[in-house]
Amino acid sequence: MLSATSTAVVRATLPVVGAAIGEITPLFYSKMFAAHPELLRDTFNRGNQKAGEQPKALAGSIARYATMLVDESSPEPIELLSRIAHKHASLGITEAQYAIVHEHLFAAIVEVLGEAVTPEVATAWDEVYWHMARDLITLEKGLYAEAGVVPEEVFSDLVVFKRFQDSPDTVSFVLATADGSPLPTGLPGQYVSVGVTLPDGARQIRQYSLTGDHGDGRWCISVKAIPGYTAEDGTEVPEGEVSNFLHRNVFEGDTLQVSPPFGDLVLRDGDEPVVLISAGIGSTPIIGMLHHLSNTGSTRRVTVVHADRSLAGHAHRHQVTKLVKKLPQATLHRWYEDLADRGAREDVLAGLVDLDALEVPAGASTYLCGPLPFMESVRDGLVDRGVDAASIHYEVFGPDTWLVDA
Repeated sequence: MLSATSTAVVRATLPVVGAAIGEITPLFYSKMFAAHPELLRDTFNRGNQKAGEQPKALAGSIARYATMLVDESSPEPIELLSRIAHKHASLGITEAQYAIVHEHLFAAIVEVLGEAVTPEVATAWDEVYWHMARDLITLEKGLYAEAGVVPEEVFSDLVVFKRFQDSPDTVSFVLATADGSPLPTGLPGQYVSVGVTLPDGARQIRQYSLTGDHGDGRWCISVKAIPGYTAEDGTEVPEGEVSNFLHRNVFEGDTLQVSPPFGDLVLRDGDEPVVLISAGIGSTPIIGMLHHLSNTGSTRRVTVVHADRSLAGHAHRHQVTKLVKKLPQATLHRWYEDLADRGAREDVLAGLVDLDALEVPAGASTYLCGPLPFMESVRDGLVDRGVDAASIHYEVFGPDTWLVDA
């Protein structure tokens, strides 16, 4: 808990700081990367920095956390912190790096707000930062301990046992240890981080969901090549650095640096119905959940919904269909923007997902993964139908700019 004095100051200054924090965080990152270029080169996602998504996510998370501390009606910030902690652990973030962030974040706050940052204001917001940092450090220590690693040794070398094409733009890699010893089993829905050294010498890290075990303690991940494009404002958005590097350069027998499984979007055990909704490559954590349900002989009622651009572009289409057929009380519903000349049928429809055409079982736990606008639309539609928002869980590939606005 914040001290009574700091709580009063933060509550009074939150509107001012919150209004400026979108200006503060880009300045913070520029200051930090100028002092520590190795963080941008080897830890942070350069693509998200260029697009402005990471500063937006950080700004929102700080403002959201501060609000939770001073607003008695706000929920506990465990969901916010858990998601951040899992991401940090998958990157090998160390306790010492929180001091680096603190130094440059508060320098940016002072530069933007100027004389408004009185000693009392500085002390109160300093307390907010270290309150959040201590909570995250504690969570991350627990995650490292569970995984049996220390931050500096999160990544280990794994061998690409097999590579295969899932769709024109998606490949899967089966990963194994060099000596054949089994890898630990991840929880259904979790991801691993993969680090690669790019041609310019930068070591960039990305997260990929585990799509189920492939026997003998191996892991499988799927990677969609992200193309470059021209945005509506004319900005040229470059292609995905890591995804395209993996597509073009990594084959059987090659070595990748991979973290243990992390991630808090995990299929909960229980008997209640399950609704699994995905779009595009967002099907990957859903596949991990379906493998778990199949391997455990689950008799839960399972509704699987997937949206994609076309049948040809639907990665894991055959695998999902096969897994659903193994479950005695599972149904599959698919929507494609382009069905070409095939025509629709009962479980394969043209257009966008139509929630009104679905029966959502009462008391179901729902899991979402896909592009952020898709998940926002689906979540709003489910809530409008009376589904309890607390029963809707989701995964965002990239900075989570949704949770902080929830």
